[in-house]
Amino acid sequence: MRKILFVALFMTSFGQISIAQEREQSTTSAAEPMQTGQFEATWKSLEQYQVPEWYRNAKFGIWAHWGPQCQPEQGDWFARSMYIEGSSNYNWFVKNYGHPSKFGFKDIIHDWKAEKWDPEKLVKLYKRAGAQYFFAMGNHHDNFDLWDSKYHQWNSTKIGPKKDILEGWAKAAKHNKLPFGVSIHASHAWTWYETSQGADKQGPYAGIPYDGKLTKEDGAGKWWEGLDPQELYAQNHPLSKGSENTGTIHSQWNWGNGVSVPSKEYCDNFYNRTVDMINKYKPDLLYFDDTALPLWPISDAGLRIAAHFYNRNIKRKGKLDAVIFGKILTEEQKECLVWDVERGAPDKTQEKPWQTCTCIGDWHYNRSVYDNNRYKSAKTVIQMLADIVSKNGNLLLNIPVRGDGSIDEKEVAVLEGIGRWMDVNKECIFDTRPWTIFGEGPDAEKLNPMQAQGFNEGKSKYTSKDIRFTQKGKTLYAIVMGWPEDGKIVIKSLATDSPNYEKEIKKVELLGSGKVLFTRDNSGLNIILPKQKPNDIALVLKINN
Repeated sequence: MRKILFVALFMTSFGQISIAQEREQSTTSAAEPMQTGQFEATWKSLEQYQVPEWYRNAKFGIWAHWGPQCQPEQGDWFARSMYIEGSSNYNWFVKNYGHPSKFGFKDIIHDWKAEKWDPEKLVKLYKRAGAQYFFAMGNHHDNFDLWDSKYHQWNSTKIGPKKDILEGWAKAAKHNKLPFGVSIHASHAWTWYETSQGADKQGPYAGIPYDGKLTKEDGAGKWWEGLDPQELYAQNHPLSKGSENTGTIHSQWNWGNGVSVPSKEYCDNFYNRTVDMINKYKPDLLYFDDTALPLWPISDAGLRIAAHFYNRNIKRKGKLDAVIFGKILTEEQKECLVWDVERGAPDKTQEKPWQTCTCIGDWHYNRSVYDNNRYKSAKTVIQMLADIVSKNGNLLLNIPVRGDGSIDEKEVAVLEGIGRWMDVNKECIFDTRPWTIFGEGPDAEKLNPMQAQGFNEGKSKYTSKDIRFTQKGKTLYAIVMGWPEDGKIVIKSLATDSPNYEKEIKKVELLGSGKVLFTRDNSGLNIILPKQKPNDIALVLKINN
């Protein structure tokens, strides 16, 4: 029955599955009961969702995408690529740790101590930079829970730091009066870790299995005695089709194209772990690194988690104040969740609130990004933020954290630069809404299509002719992406014959400087800037009628 239903689900477009089908495939066991209430575990029921106003007003959040994969300081997806023979991370790992048949990712977790981690200091810095909400990572595809996990022995209170990481972050967020978010990525460990089942194809270790094949019995006399590596690596199953030859993921975010299908037990465990986390730490926001919801459509686990999260939030606060994020959503699913775009943005205004998630470097801390000065600058971040907010979006920005729990001085400088700009110009960002058009200029006029869940950032080279608009009440803000050499700005969208703004313009201010001289005719709103720049990032004109 499950196999037949699995095929049927893939033949039906996401968001179009009937309620009867949804209920038929609801197979998740509830060791953690689902909170009952307004929402049921169906897409149809979740369509009642309304994005809370506080989130629409917040606009900017900061994320600590931090876990044991930051310990080697080699960047993203280390726990997967260290098992791909010949890859740069495999070569680095063998040189620095030894062969993955003898020393694997479980041992990196053991080495991770987070000895310099000070969540209060970091969250205070993030708030100083303008963050209106804070996100911590709960687990990544490495399947390691960063909390006192009832359903998973491989967690940060028992191994590695032996600290409740989420508890520390949650307390710091509460103390700094920031809504608290948790990102959950572990639904894909089933396929993501398949490389740990492999073995070298050549050399002295050819044919010797990596440690992803180890069992609990193999731990006798080892530091991990009593722990089951199969609980961490989740590899007690056949490999996905072709993965042994290519090391590819087979579109795992859609659970198709030959991907090994997770067992019911795996889905149940993911549900119970996530609900346990929600109950313990009471996050306000929940981010899933999944198409739609986790494990959809092979399981209803994600639907049940979403219904539980919404209902529990209503019970706790008296109204629905929570936010869930998902990727690659259909129009129907955008009624149920907030659409998250990774490392990119749509090229036009969106009717519904949405979010960009991106990073000033790699998602996991990468020493080479630091060494080669490849962090996004404060200017780049603010320009991205202005573009995103003008299109009805929010920006969630990851500041990579070192394995020891600290951030480096170059990251601090970026945050301080963002904070200085916010000190003067934040009114054009927070509590605003999109204007009639999102912007004008060369960049606004070109197409910039997204790939899959995003990945179109970095293609815009803004100049003083690129302008983004936001509004708050009767005030219009024009965010100018550069300083014109001649000291003059022409806003064509505010020409006297433009249908966008038919009222008389009585006052124009340059934030950080004061009133500016202006004229208005059928060519646009013509502004003469003062000789001194208020900042080197983006200029903000405050326009009132």
